[in-house]
Amino acid sequence: MSEERGDGASSQSVAVPGAHSLAEILSQPQFWARCIEALQRPGSLDLWCQNLQDANEVMFIGCGSSYYIALAASACWRIITGRSAQAIAASELLLYPDLVLAGSSRVGAVAISRSGRTSETVRAAEFLEREKDIRTLAVTGTRNQLLDQVASSTLGLPSCDEQSTVMTRSFTAMLLGLQYLAARVAGDDALIAMLTRLPKLAEAAMDALHPRIREFVNSRRFDDYVCLGQGPFYGLACETALKLTEMSVSYAQSFHTLEFRHGPKSIVGPETLLFFLLSEQGYEAECDVVQEMKSLGATTLTIANRSDKRARDCSDLLIEFDFDLPELARIAPYVFAGQLAGLYTGLKKGLDPDNPRNLSRVVILDED
Repeated sequence: MSEERGDGASSQSVAVPGAHSLAEILSQPQFWARCIEALQRPGSLDLWCQNLQDANEVMFIGCGSSYYIALAASACWRIITGRSAQAIAASELLLYPDLVLAGSSRVGAVAISRSGRTSETVRAAEFLEREKDIRTLAVTGTRNQLLDQVASSTLGLPSCDEQSTVMTRSFTAMLLGLQYLAARVAGDDALIAMLTRLPKLAEAAMDALHPRIREFVNSRRFDDYVCLGQGPFYGLACETALKLTEMSVSYAQSFHTLEFRHGPKSIVGPETLLFFLLSEQGYEAECDVVQEMKSLGATTLTIANRSDKRARDCSDLLIEFDFDLPELARIAPYVFAGQLAGLYTGLKKGLDPDNPRNLSRVVILDED
């Protein structure tokens, strides 16, 4: 394997399967620190704080992982700012604009795309800007692309420089950037201070988590995966399922935690691994589900900031962060376990998680 730079990227081509993905996953906390430093530069967010403060509603738009960022970011936006927000798949806006925009007024939009070239997202931003006169903020990991040119402005994040096909550090960095923006719009200096503490805490958590996930995956075999979360954690559960699907060509589903009881629990058995992303607000009710599924024979991987004896007793693997931060300042690390599990499951199956079959780094559709 070639020598790695401090940012987790490689100085030359890496032939070892999964090497790019692993470097990009492990480098997330260091990259977050760079993102926050960029956002703290004087004047970097002034224009968009004003634009979004004037909006009655903000639409967060994306495809794939970027849509799951939108799900988590819109939930955070509502909680942090107290204002209306919704996550929209770009294709829904393009195919059903009247349904998406019905009843909307004074709307602001955030278009999310790692590459800045995703066709549906670019077209959605263009539709809003040119046909609906709705100002759009581009959130991207690659600058000077089509989305930059179409949108009114771009969130000033550094380039994610990912070499792998799947999104990892770009996902968490763009989510963190949108949380930071929400805190600025809300004038929540305390939350901003907490977000700036996250990278250092997450770095230590990653160091501890990495070998535990590797050992857990290598010592077991699963046929199916289910990822569960509520509130802002639901979008992260969706992303966890997608990482398992993409990187290991495995069948994975995502649900709101309590919804899993309503039919889907029929698949539960030892060969099904359930990921539980436990929230602080819903902890007791969500822990009830962990306990119930364990009693039905599930294998459980539980992620929480802090847990109790009940969670410990019904979890085959328990990840506790123990961060001294409010819940919304520490949600990004909840995807670490799924990223690493997808990587090591893919490697165990003899695949290259850097280059999953049938996938490309960006979906560009042919023009009509």
